[in-house]
Amino acid sequence: MSGGETEVRSGAGAPAEEKLAAAAYVPSSNAVDVTPNRDGGVLKEIRRPGTGDARPLTGDKVSVHYVGTLLDGTKFDSSRDRGEQFEFSLGTGAVIKAWDLSIATMRQGELAVLLCKSEYAYGKSGSPPNIPSDSTLVFEVELFDWKGEDVSEDKDGGILKSQFKKGDSFISPKEGALCEIHIVGRYNGRVFEDRDVSLVLGEGCIVGIVNGVEQALKKMKKGEHSRLLVKSKYAYQSNGCPQHQIPPNADLEYEVELKKFEKGKESWEMDTAEKLEQAEISKTKGTEFFKANKFNIAVKYYKRIDEYLKSEDSLQGDEAEKRKNLLLAAHLNLAMCYLKLKEDYQACQSCNDALEIDPKNEKGLFRRGTANLNLQNFDLAFTDFNAVLEIDPQNKAAKNQIVVTNQKKKQLREREKQMYSTMFKKLAAEPEESDPAEESKSNEQPKAENMGPESSSSPVS
Repeated sequence: MSGGETEVRSGAGAPAEEKLAAAAYVPSSNAVDVTPNRDGGVLKEIRRPGTGDARPLTGDKVSVHYVGTLLDGTKFDSSRDRGEQFEFSLGTGAVIKAWDLSIATMRQGELAVLLCKSEYAYGKSGSPPNIPSDSTLVFEVELFDWKGEDVSEDKDGGILKSQFKKGDSFISPKEGALCEIHIVGRYNGRVFEDRDVSLVLGEGCIVGIVNGVEQALKKMKKGEHSRLLVKSKYAYQSNGCPQHQIPPNADLEYEVELKKFEKGKESWEMDTAEKLEQAEISKTKGTEFFKANKFNIAVKYYKRIDEYLKSEDSLQGDEAEKRKNLLLAAHLNLAMCYLKLKEDYQACQSCNDALEIDPKNEKGLFRRGTANLNLQNFDLAFTDFNAVLEIDPQNKAAKNQIVVTNQKKKQLREREKQMYSTMFKKLAAEPEESDPAEESKSNEQPKAENMGPESSSSPVS
């Protein structure tokens, strides 16, 4: 049933009412030609209608049961016999063409019979040993469910994409590309935005484009028109959007058409002068976004400096000095962004990168000390702040941080002391478990000694 990637198999066991008769299938007058050119290559006959109006779209992961037979009724494959539904991505060539065409016309719960001519199935090659060359095939297919392609970077199901229309190219925009899109946003069926937008990919928040749409654009092609189901963590999160009357933690639906985009030059396409120039531009833009408290976007620009210059380690003279200063600034500024974002581990790493370039850099030592303080790595924080004072004994900020570190270390010890004290008190208050050996000796005493007035077996007067 596949277009080369998935081999059909056979098994045993399906409900009698859902099995095809072991005889030649003859389509009734209800059979519909679902080929684009209406050439009769794929006929679909509905055995049981589905529910609702929705149908799966290109890129959706669909779940079906099927039984495949030759024209004479010989069964060559059955997911029902295997006892598990078959899943595949619709419209991507993962299955035979007849399936991509016909299943896109089905509704949830629909049961249909497909008559598939050879050119829409396995063609002249067939699929030995079960499917001969130039075979017309018959499939009984039941559509259970579908969901869009997961295009979230973390693959957590937070951004699902389904195509209304495929794009007309093979490349997708990358970070920094200038994109022109049309977007329609819906919340619970209500349209809250419908507009044309130009944006630099990675800076969508400037023009009101949520993160989920930006991530999806990186997976789209020019001319593509898709539906996006975006979870709240990739939309307006806990803040909501009063302007559009979107409450906190709301999931949204978008229709997005990527009209065109202009991709920027890749770093490997640039010469040294271009890389240094682009690194300088990235530093300026990163600083602008930092000052505007858009720290996530600032991070992207500072990271680009490293991408442009990390491999340019053979420069000499002024170019080498400029590269060093740009990389140092990038790592120091990244550390500051991460501190603002409360991502202290990343802040430490950025400081380490900066200190590899300049081991006596006060900002690098101070920011790493601050990150270690936030992580309650008090001894490491002391070391960093003291290193700052060795360079500049008058650094008031470092002196203050040493006082703060002492206070927080003392507070942590007091909390730990209180916690352990409470734990030991609870343990001391628990009754000791009786010794099994003592219980055994007690049970060996004469029964009369256990029959006093407090015994549960004493009669009530």
